[in-house]
Amino acid sequence: MARLVPTCVWRTSPAVLVALHERFGEPVDSYVNGSQVWLRDDGPGGITLEWRLHPVPGYRTPGVFGTYEVFGEVARALARGREPAVPLGSLWDGLEAFAAHGDEVEPAVLGAAATEALGLPPDAVGLADHERVGDEWERTGGGVSIVTLLLDQLTP
Repeated sequence: MARLVPTCVWRTSPAVLVALHERFGEPVDSYVNGSQVWLRDDGPGGITLEWRLHPVPGYRTPGVFGTYEVFGEVARALARGREPAVPLGSLWDGLEAFAAHGDEVEPAVLGAAATEALGLPPDAVGLADHERVGDEWERTGGGVSIVTLLLDQLTP
């Protein structure tokens, strides 16, 4: 039986990256697969939300920045109104927010808290089967869009 997780998703845009950088700062963790992660206690009732910037399918670390520098460098360029040294479309597909420790929360309540924290409303809010998404991403060796798989579940 699938475990459905309340989830919010934003498609990547300069506005999303600038908001992440200005409101959250540098990620608490960065991965060679391109994921950038923040853990923050800004969920409903102070629950911890995991904010995960998902990489594009087939992500490769750009040669001009390392794993731990790429987000800050790109976000700072965008905040200054400049084109980043690496095209945004080659880095991240979108942002996801969900309760980090499996706390129970209604999707609409999560969406309201996430909107307040980031300052931007999500493109979609609902229930997602993370296991199904993860299985497909693993099966394809990172060759599918996690964000598209999530949006397919969240939008009617």
